[in-house]
Amino acid sequence: MYAGMELTDAEYEKLCQAAGAMSAKMRAVRIVTASSVSRKDLQQRLIQKGEDPAQAAEAVAWMEQMQLVDDAQTALQIVSRCAARGYGINRAKQALFEKKIPKCYWDAALAEFPDQKNVILTFLRTRLKGTDDPKEVKKAIDALLRRGHTYPEIRSAMSRMALDTDEFPEEL
Repeated sequence: MYAGMELTDAEYEKLCQAAGAMSAKMRAVRIVTASSVSRKDLQQRLIQKGEDPAQAAEAVAWMEQMQLVDDAQTALQIVSRCAARGYGINRAKQALFEKKIPKCYWDAALAEFPDQKNVILTFLRTRLKGTDDPKEVKKAIDALLRRGHTYPEIRSAMSRMALDTDEFPEEL
């Protein structure tokens, strides 16, 4: 190419397609460097940003070839991040769903989820500060449930703290 060069319609179309493909790849790189994304999520985000669906699929395939998009590794990162923030396994499952991680990767990632008993105990001790007021206990339980912890885990931690669990059912 040079300044003033005349392009045929076919050459112009080919140049536009090459520019579109490069645009999709560069946008994909920016998205992946900003956050962990699944293959499906990346493709959807590229299309939402205005990329051609075929070029978006090509960019995602290119990213997979470069080993920059890996759903199994992304699932592990998401679960690890949830555990580090003190969330329960239910919140980790929700995060995997939100990031559009295929379910075939969930079991392997969730198998790595650490035991949250100490996290729950620490939360209860901090939140309750020695009180056994039923209203405060209920608020703490609700907060733990919102964070994705399971009710049996919470009940077990309450028993370990010697809190009265009689008025709280075995299951929700």
